[in-house]
Amino acid sequence: MKTLFYLFLLFPLSLVSQETIATTLIKKTKLEIETFVGIDNFKSTYYIQNNVFYKNSALKTISYNNLQLGNLTSIDIFNPLKINLFYKDFNTVIILDNRLAEIFKIDFNTVSEYRNVTHVSTGHDNTLWLFNQDTQQLELYDYKANYTKAKTLPVQTETLDLKSNYNTCWLLTKEYLYVYNYFGSLLAKMKNNGYTQLSENNNNLYLKKENSLFYLKQGKGIPAPIETSNLLINQFFATNETLYIYDSKFLYEYHLKLK
Repeated sequence: MKTLFYLFLLFPLSLVSQETIATTLIKKTKLEIETFVGIDNFKSTYYIQNNVFYKNSALKTISYNNLQLGNLTSIDIFNPLKINLFYKDFNTVIILDNRLAEIFKIDFNTVSEYRNVTHVSTGHDNTLWLFNQDTQQLELYDYKANYTKAKTLPVQTETLDLKSNYNTCWLLTKEYLYVYNYFGSLLAKMKNNGYTQLSENNNNLYLKKENSLFYLKQGKGIPAPIETSNLLINQFFATNETLYIYDSKFLYEYHLKLK
């Protein structure tokens, strides 16, 4: 079954159309921030304001800032106990615990094997998925042991986005979406039909193309459009059957009617 899925992903996305996934608005919340990051299972909201990272829970709001590292490039909250913050200008990753206390710092300018990193995502245990621009390769890097556990073959086109969970990593480039396991082996390669960003939840993908979102269910080869009521999509985040969309003024929470 998996083999059929992987083979099907090799075909262009335009061959088959999918029914639009309906949504139901659960809540609309006024939120004036720079960048919405996501919401965890405890309903804590993560966001960036003035280059400071915030976690807002029902009890309190806490923050982390490291202004000497320049602008925050990306934040991965897949594991709320090991949140990773990537500062591309300084080629550095900061690992935070759930209280936003710094527990580890990786400066790729000073480690024994220099890496020019452009994208970072969470791996299993003490690992990170890194895209090395100089080699055009994806690496599974153990930051405590300073050791590369897995490395993929080079890709030939510009990298747009990177997402992962403990077992799988998705690399979106201008031409293809690559799917790898935690050994760095290629599981699937799908033609990119104009998608620029992605989000992952339970091995299902949410893809952004221009101002539209699409849902790619695990085991399916064709993304289905999601009804978003023509909202301006500045940032989006998905968890279980809930989709969050931020339009720079309001945070919209939708229930997805997935089949």
